[in-house]
Amino acid sequence: MTDPIQQTRLPSGLTVVTERMDRVETVSFGAYVATGTRNERPEENGVSHFLEHMAFKGTTTRSAARIAEEIENVGGHINAYTAREQTAYYVKLLKEDLPLGVDIIGDILTHSTFLPEEVERERGVILQEIGQANDTPDDIIFDHFQETAFTGQPMGMPTLGPEGLIREMNRETLMSYMRTHYTTQNIVVAAAGNLHHDDVVERVSRHFADLPTGAVPDRMPGRYTGGEFRLGKDLDQAHILLGFPSVRYGDPDYHAALLLSTLLGGGMSSRLFQEIREKRGLVYSVYSFTTPFLDGGLFGVYAGTGGEEARELIPVTLAELQKVQQSVGMDELSRARAQLKSSLLMSLESTGSRCEQIARQLQIFGRLIPIAETVARIDAVTPEDICRVAAKIFSGQPTLASIGPIDGVMTLDTLQGRLAA
Repeated sequence: MTDPIQQTRLPSGLTVVTERMDRVETVSFGAYVATGTRNERPEENGVSHFLEHMAFKGTTTRSAARIAEEIENVGGHINAYTAREQTAYYVKLLKEDLPLGVDIIGDILTHSTFLPEEVERERGVILQEIGQANDTPDDIIFDHFQETAFTGQPMGMPTLGPEGLIREMNRETLMSYMRTHYTTQNIVVAAAGNLHHDDVVERVSRHFADLPTGAVPDRMPGRYTGGEFRLGKDLDQAHILLGFPSVRYGDPDYHAALLLSTLLGGGMSSRLFQEIREKRGLVYSVYSFTTPFLDGGLFGVYAGTGGEEARELIPVTLAELQKVQQSVGMDELSRARAQLKSSLLMSLESTGSRCEQIARQLQIFGRLIPIAETVARIDAVTPEDICRVAAKIFSGQPTLASIGPIDGVMTLDTLQGRLAA
């Protein structure tokens, strides 16, 4: 029986990976560029995101309107996103329309024109996006948190970029960045759904033939610093984010950290939700997260609370961080395992999720990871592993970011004293 997942490396150096899913009627196709905010120089911060916006603004053969019309004429969906270590361009279509998807994604990555009037128009859109983010405290606090955790480094720069640089960014900066970073060695093309691998490879060979093949510049290593960011504002809620250095992709404790985050603040049955919201009524929203990178990671706890409640919130949170270092019950670990595995297995039913997963696995690990291997690693984590990883993570230098009525939010120095007690 033929393996549903196949990969081919073209003579140009471009990697094509597909997963055949016979029982669906759709297909997802995308180009995943191993370049994001952390690859930018300080003077070009925001260029990855600006470039992502410009991708749909016209090529030598298609106007911006035509790109949208061609996809929507067949009921398809096209989109893109920019992250710290990746930029992605993808479509989802009915299976018979895959040729159109390959054509359009290839076209925008190799023949975008960056017309001056489109650059100016999209500059205005991005400035509006920055303004919207600044007006959304539970969104912008993550930028302040990241910048404080990685002070003075590309890893800490905002994905949208600062308003001043966006106003000055020109067409040549965009085109130069694309030529340098959007190379065959730095892109994985992936597809998942009702497809044939050889057909995808043939079409990618034609429509991505003009990608440059040069070497990709080295990225700066991320060096966690930690620290504190405080911004008093007249808001109804105080938005608080407490974090620590955590594990990278591929770390032996990666799955233990995921399970720690799940049982600590990953759902309505989690420790933080039960203690802080259900028992004490201090918040509407509280959750934890772990964000791995290629060479490090972050573990964080976010909460939105009232100004008065903020005085109690952090001490209660710190108490939970200390408790989880001391004991973890088998029942709650089993529950966290079930949540993590169900999320993983449910994602197998989505062509979009599978398309992204197989591309990212090749870029991060250099190989495709069988589902059974991931499940086995999740099942192998013990309560003792959770306590050990919690102790390791929460002994690190903390990062504290807060926005809103924050007079009651303890300072970083006081917080560190509580953690050391």
